[in-house]
Amino acid sequence: MKYNYKLENLDCANCAAKMEEAVRKIDGVISSKVVFMTARLTIESEPSDITTIEEKVDKAIRKIESNVRMKRV
Repeated sequence: MKYNYKLENLDCANCAAKMEEAVRKIDGVISSKVVFMTARLTIESEPSDITTIEEKVDKAIRKIESNVRMKRV
């Protein structure tokens, strides 16, 4: 299942690429895509794991850029 998020305060294209790669490596994530121009993150994963995955994704994103907040849309 696909889940979409708005990445608030994302202001670095290089960081967006790093985020996409970090999210892709998280267990349970089938695919991830960050579009810098729209500040959107799309994750594909199994629905049963999404709460745990969201917590891991949030940590991975904040490691790269601490002021970015993830909000599901």
